[in-house]
Amino acid sequence: MAHIIVVGNEKGGSGKSTTAMHIATALARMGHRVGALDLDLRQRSFARYLDNRRAFAAAGGLDLPMVEFRDLPEVSAASLGPGENLQDHRLSAAMAGLESEVDFIIIDCPGSHTRLSQVAHSLADTLITPLNDSFIDFDLLARTDASGKVVGPSIYSEMVWQARQLRARAGLPPIDWIVLRNRLGAQQMHNKRKMGEALSDLARRIGFRVAPGFSERVIFRELFPRGLTLLDLREVGVEHLNISNVAARQELRDLISELRLPGVSVAF
Repeated sequence: MAHIIVVGNEKGGSGKSTTAMHIATALARMGHRVGALDLDLRQRSFARYLDNRRAFAAAGGLDLPMVEFRDLPEVSAASLGPGENLQDHRLSAAMAGLESEVDFIIIDCPGSHTRLSQVAHSLADTLITPLNDSFIDFDLLARTDASGKVVGPSIYSEMVWQARQLRARAGLPPIDWIVLRNRLGAQQMHNKRKMGEALSDLARRIGFRVAPGFSERVIFRELFPRGLTLLDLREVGVEHLNISNVAARQELRDLISELRLPGVSVAF
């Protein structure tokens, strides 16, 4: 069975698709077979990122490591059994077509609550929740009062709890939940410290691990149109990486190491 990695939260602009693309490409570069699904059926940022990669590689005759992407198949409502959900059936069909062919499946969820996202979270062996380093985004995980004291879990945290309960009842291993601190800025050290303290406290209370993600860098916006990642720069003629690019690659190494995925050792 493939190990399922779900990248999800319920806020847009946190870097979910960039995170999913870099993890998928890193695993492919290490020789693992990687499948991908994009559950954001409107925006499709992850799917378009992968489309851009295939088109750019074909146009330039480049041999870039690729990920096996699958669209959710169309299903006739008439073919469903009593009480069967259409979206559940589409996701199950897509997963069935990938699970026996790949080592890892990366699922990118939309920045909103949907039935597909809810089901995907219950399938996750590893759940990655990218979070901008801001107390506005912290609200995704927990509700706080005016003093900053946590007064209760967020709707999203409750959804993850429900997914964990479903897996427990099915006899499946627990979800390894990682909250990724994305878009860390060089400044605002006081905010960084306060966010770090709040996340560490909440991690103990609701059961996730905190990992460093990607700093805010212009290069991420430049890579998307060509479907490239930080690991592809030498293939496109960048012989000497600048300090920012070297630091970004190290951030990716640290992330892959922190995920603790089965059979994966960082070697790029």
